[in-house]
Amino acid sequence: MNFYLDNPEMKFHLSHPLLKHIVELKERNYADFGKYDYAPEDFEDAMDSYERIISLAGDICANVIAPNAEAVDAEGPHVENNRMVYASKTYDNLKACRQAGLHGVLMPRRYGGLNFPQFVYAPINEMMATADTGFENIWSLQDCISTLYEFGNEEQRKKYIPRVCEGATMSMDLTEPDAGSDLQSVMLKATYDEKEDCWRLNGCKRFITNGDSDIHLVLARSEEGTRDGRGLSMFIYDKRNGGVDVRRIENKLGIHGSPTCELVYKNAKAELCGDRKLGLIKYVMALMNGARLGIAGQSTGLSQMAYNEALAYAKDRKQFGKAIIEFPAVYDMLAIMKAKLDAGRALYYATARYVDIYKIWEDIERDRKAEGGKLEAAERTEYKTFARLADAFTPVAKGMTSEYANQNAYDGIQVHGGSGFMLEYACQRLYRDARILSIYEGTTQLQCVAAGRYITNGTYGQIIADILEKGEAGMAMTSLAEAGECDANWCGAEFAALKERMTKAAEKYNEAVAYTNDQKDDDFKNLVLRHLYEMAADIIMSLLLIGDATKNPELFAKSAKVYNRYAAAEIEKHYDFIMSLSVENLTDYQA
Repeated sequence: MNFYLDNPEMKFHLSHPLLKHIVELKERNYADFGKYDYAPEDFEDAMDSYERIISLAGDICANVIAPNAEAVDAEGPHVENNRMVYASKTYDNLKACRQAGLHGVLMPRRYGGLNFPQFVYAPINEMMATADTGFENIWSLQDCISTLYEFGNEEQRKKYIPRVCEGATMSMDLTEPDAGSDLQSVMLKATYDEKEDCWRLNGCKRFITNGDSDIHLVLARSEEGTRDGRGLSMFIYDKRNGGVDVRRIENKLGIHGSPTCELVYKNAKAELCGDRKLGLIKYVMALMNGARLGIAGQSTGLSQMAYNEALAYAKDRKQFGKAIIEFPAVYDMLAIMKAKLDAGRALYYATARYVDIYKIWEDIERDRKAEGGKLEAAERTEYKTFARLADAFTPVAKGMTSEYANQNAYDGIQVHGGSGFMLEYACQRLYRDARILSIYEGTTQLQCVAAGRYITNGTYGQIIADILEKGEAGMAMTSLAEAGECDANWCGAEFAALKERMTKAAEKYNEAVAYTNDQKDDDFKNLVLRHLYEMAADIIMSLLLIGDATKNPELFAKSAKVYNRYAAAEIEKHYDFIMSLSVENLTDYQA
């Protein structure tokens, strides 16, 4: 088995026309060739390297991590002498990933990283979650190093990035007993120790994923007398320095392999990362956006495994003399599960591509500033365009894929019937693991808030219009300073009716947005925001699938048709709710 080679739908997304531009930017026109081992000579060489690493990850996920998942779920981590100890098989998983070099994926080669783009990290991340959603948390938190790379100084980069590339684990220590989503309330105290020329951290952190990691990024209050986000800074804590104890590990519903710790900081030595007072305002926002994209991949991976388990059971289980997959009630569920999986994956990879371009331009701009230069006008325009696309797509990708993971896990148990309620079937673990996905790193409700301005200012409406005109690839490629070719034939004749259905859905979406704006009432807007959010997401994902089906009907035609009908029904439901509501009706919903 190989989770990559056995999944042509995933592999399809590595053929997008935007990738050549991303690779050329990431490789700075292949300037590393000859300087570092395995640095590519050209685009084809780079793609060959990516394929080999993704395939290696697919092998490890299928043949090491996935077989360990049930044992890890049953054992879980525990605390010994104020330290966290992973489930025994987790150490096997970490060793396999280290030996395969699956750390430091996004980091530059000069620090020991692979210098791969986000669109390569994305399938590895997804497969880790397919294998074991809890272990994906441990593995993917290495991406915290991107925030240190972005905002730390060169000394800190040289000190910490090579360790992560060699397999050191990371965590982001943000939340506290009285500061969950409201991070402005963080009170962990940071004081400067003049004698030792370092910072000292004191206080408690709670719900910290992988909380006894090797390297921590910590949000703490550095400005005495403050009570809001302006008094918070970001710090780096190295476990080798001591000063932090694990008080307890939370007893959770799911993701048992991922330790969720309560930490006590006792005069712990730390380094300031970046500038004071920007910890929440700037650095945590960067951390959270990266984490939200990661959870979109985590959710997609879990959806894949939920579908795999349901499909296999439906083919094998016989009732009334035939396999249950032959019953319409069952194949209807499976078809919708697959459609949601393909739609969510399309959204995830589109978002990863947009993040790639704007993050690479940020990196290029930092390097040029260090040399006294800056981005040219056309480059800055491209950077701003893709930064906006990434910012608009990320909350939709995180919210919708996590909701679909929950729905697919639910339906996966339903396909199993009574057997799905029994602990010997993996579908129950997936159901438990899925529940957190729409909660942590910002609930779906908070993703709607993050997307809210792009709803009311017409951004999603314009994105939908652009995709309807020239497809997602055409929309993205013509956003570049050097315009690519518009794909006028992005929608095949076989799918014209699907496109027309989404054209009409877009008209209803725009009408509902206009109606909402006309109310000029924040409570009304906030009540209908989730409905508008899902309408925009349903249309965008349906259009993405139409484009994918046009390019590869064998893989995506069925999902495009099934999801299109599903989306149209959902949009009609949301439209009717919004248009039947008025400001006067709000009291019906208030407690």
